[in-house]
Amino acid sequence: MIGRIAGVLDHKGGDHVLIDVRGVGYVVHVSDRTLAQMPAPGEAVALYTELIVREDLLQLIGFATLIEKEWHRLLMTVQGVGVKAALAIIGTLGPEGVARAITLGDVTAIKAAPGVGPKIAQRVVLELKAKAPGVMAMGGTLATAPATLPAGEAPALAPKRRGKAAPAPIEPAMDRARHTADALSALVNLGYAQGEAAQAVAQAAAEAPEAAPAALIRAALKLLAPKG
Repeated sequence: MIGRIAGVLDHKGGDHVLIDVRGVGYVVHVSDRTLAQMPAPGEAVALYTELIVREDLLQLIGFATLIEKEWHRLLMTVQGVGVKAALAIIGTLGPEGVARAITLGDVTAIKAAPGVGPKIAQRVVLELKAKAPGVMAMGGTLATAPATLPAGEAPALAPKRRGKAAPAPIEPAMDRARHTADALSALVNLGYAQGEAAQAVAQAAAEAPEAAPAALIRAALKLLAPKG
């Protein structure tokens, strides 16, 4: 699996880029949004990638951030949504826009992507509404991880401790605080101001104290949606 490519940008096409990695050129298909972020040919570039393997095709798809890659994976689980349609949705709305559209059931926003009809857009919303908050909750780390970071800068994972450790009890109040914090972090990563996001999450948590982060995110987004 090729998960990341870093090299020199050799060429920019209409829907792809050619990256030279030590003399080997990789054709990487990207969204319009990612293509617009690419530097001039001859400059250093890096992209997170997903390798699509089919009987008659090997295709690399590139993403500026890991959160875009996760959204692309999720979109492709919907029947009728292929690589091109998933890239079009991400390229048109961006990861934050995709999150809002799916969570709020905004079929019109999904339909705005080139090549995505009303039936596919409705299917995306219906099939992914329950799964979207899970990707949104990842946003705290993935959205701020650009592929241009040099390899090796990612923090090392803490080593696992050997032996049997006694499980630590988790009090319900601590659990609720954690859920609220996770929901707030996801909303801030979507671009909402800390104050308005905190107010929406607090109201959602007050109405449903036992709600998990995904449910809190959905409820808070509905409260933050423009009225009228």
